[in-house]
Amino acid sequence: MSNQTNLITYLKLLLMALFWGGTFIAGRLLVGEVEPFAAAFLRFAIASITLLIITLRTHKKLPPIQRNQWFPLLILGLSGVFAYNAFFFRGLQLIEAGRAAVIIANNPIIIAIFAAIFFGEKLNLLKTIGIILSICGAIVVITQGDPASLLRNGIGIGDLYILGCVGCWVTYSLVGRSAMRGLSPLVAVTYSALIGTLLLFPAAWLEGLPKQIADYSLTAWLSLFYLGLCGTVLGFVWYYQGIQKIGSTRAGQFINFVPISAIILSAWLLDEPLTTSLLLGVLLVSSGVYLTNRQTK
Repeated sequence: MSNQTNLITYLKLLLMALFWGGTFIAGRLLVGEVEPFAAAFLRFAIASITLLIITLRTHKKLPPIQRNQWFPLLILGLSGVFAYNAFFFRGLQLIEAGRAAVIIANNPIIIAIFAAIFFGEKLNLLKTIGIILSICGAIVVITQGDPASLLRNGIGIGDLYILGCVGCWVTYSLVGRSAMRGLSPLVAVTYSALIGTLLLFPAAWLEGLPKQIADYSLTAWLSLFYLGLCGTVLGFVWYYQGIQKIGSTRAGQFINFVPISAIILSAWLLDEPLTTSLLLGVLLVSSGVYLTNRQTK
């Protein structure tokens, strides 16, 4: 793989992390106005329509799915779309975005462990140190330099919902490798989004979506379109491209930038200060990603 291809892949993964950091802000803006399943359904309805148009323009038709590919795609729709978003929006109703972000920051280490078990991706000393540094950096940022605060405050129902997000995303990431053996990242994401949207529709309907949708504010709709287009279409496709190019472990490390990008966006959009703990966290995460992606001889 050329250095230029590597650079483009890493740039896409960094932008993915930036977009996903923004989803926490958009999700918090929706809390109290849009019900969880309704928010998830509308997010992926927007994403599915966009992905379908892009796929049809790219392939001239919707590529057929082999019989043995339907089950992995169903798992992707159930885990990464239906369950993840149900847990995500439920969790953000109960806990602050920062606390949710630090829990989700555990994704990479779980992905790396299971990728090593099931796919034989090697975890050498440098990668292990990199994973630890990245996780520590995310924790330092979110807890503002006081990791013990997580223990003092305990674990509530909202935390458990976000832990459910972790389990869903690990499943989505690893099953995605199987789904992409005969499909491009774009097609795999399109089908999983379509399946997830169909699964979300009944729950959104029961929450009262038809009666409430006309009352949504402009902020709510802008948040939904951001979640659908930036947080889903670009984020998911680039993430899968990263898995395909550099593997689950390396691509997964960029998820550690998500909570950091969320705080940077908060500082920019909400005038929140850039603290010493944030700068230290950026240093730790950057060092961790470098070590994890460093080629060893």
